[in-house]
Amino acid sequence: VMRLTKPTLFTNIPVTCEERDLPGNLFNQLMKDDPSTVNGAETLMLGEMLTLPQNFGNIFLGETFSSYISVHNDSNQIVKDILVKADLQTSSQRLNLSASSAAVTELKPDCCIDDVIHHEVKEIGTHILVCAVSYTTQMGEKMYFRKFFKFQVLKPLDVKTKFYNAETDEVFLEAQIQNITTSPMFMEKVSLEPSIMYNVAELNTVDTSGERASTFGSRTYLQPMDTRQYLYCLKPKQEFAEKAGVIKGVTVIGKLDIVWKTNLGERGRLQTSQLQRMAPGYGDVRLSLETIPDTVSLEEPFNIMCKITNCSERTMDLVLEMCNTSSIHWCGVSGRQLGKLHPSSSLHLALTLLSSVQGLQSVSGLRLTDTFLKRTYEYDDIAQVCVVSSEVKKIK
Repeated sequence: VMRLTKPTLFTNIPVTCEERDLPGNLFNQLMKDDPSTVNGAETLMLGEMLTLPQNFGNIFLGETFSSYISVHNDSNQIVKDILVKADLQTSSQRLNLSASSAAVTELKPDCCIDDVIHHEVKEIGTHILVCAVSYTTQMGEKMYFRKFFKFQVLKPLDVKTKFYNAETDEVFLEAQIQNITTSPMFMEKVSLEPSIMYNVAELNTVDTSGERASTFGSRTYLQPMDTRQYLYCLKPKQEFAEKAGVIKGVTVIGKLDIVWKTNLGERGRLQTSQLQRMAPGYGDVRLSLETIPDTVSLEEPFNIMCKITNCSERTMDLVLEMCNTSSIHWCGVSGRQLGKLHPSSSLHLALTLLSSVQGLQSVSGLRLTDTFLKRTYEYDDIAQVCVVSSEVKKIK
């Protein structure tokens, strides 16, 4: 049994010295005459020739394990009904990797039966390749023997995820991917396959001269032990966004699909399990800002648009109260009736306010009271707005 892997570039240890030393130019001339060195760069370790693998090597999760199996008749007799079977034993299952289950009629002396097996490795840990051969001698005696080849499957990548639930129903996912192998990787693809309720937008490219370019540059190599962060934005689909109760309970986001290449084009692929977030707790009533200006003028009114959603399973009769703070002052009538709001329904509310203090100010002081249960919901630090002098804004 021999594992089939791609060859590697031949490396040579250069031996040289200065011309005034005793060997003179002998070492340099030997390196120039060596066919494995690069012409004009003989002192470099990396050569132009390829060398076949000298050992079994490492096998990583997501790669394809390929092996060559050869059964040779060492005797001087013809054997019949030869059956070669190759199984791969893991910690959880036993897989049959034989290309053909039919028996070979006969095998002459000094002849062999060849087979090549392939298997995409999907488990970490100890794997045992079990090769079994059964045959019948000329005397009609049935013979059988097995050989075992044990190897370890290692983890190539370390993946960590972080979630951020925005004030809107958007969810931002940061995926940290670290190369924990000993060789560099070419990251061919890192994508997020969202769940049925979300659409995803990748935030890993920038617009340069009308073209989208990767934030990691044109050569997306990941060196050993290096980490790279990928960012994605998930937005709920329209049919689900209108149902506040549905999105509130969604924890499954999707799964990451990672494809890479190593060495001389050896391909690997991993898919994570379904990523889950902690569902945000909105309580009975959710208040979110739909629109708000980034910068406003001092002591000049500005408008915001609020969205109020009933996240409970009962109908509410809401009253809106607006409480001024030391810097934020509300314009309008406080204590007005908003009417009845049914479960999972929303209403939009346009409000006007002004700030008497410059700087980054917090929008606070909204109160919603449910007259049915006499319960009040307080909303402070809803958002921040930058307040500047009207003269500064004119200069801009």
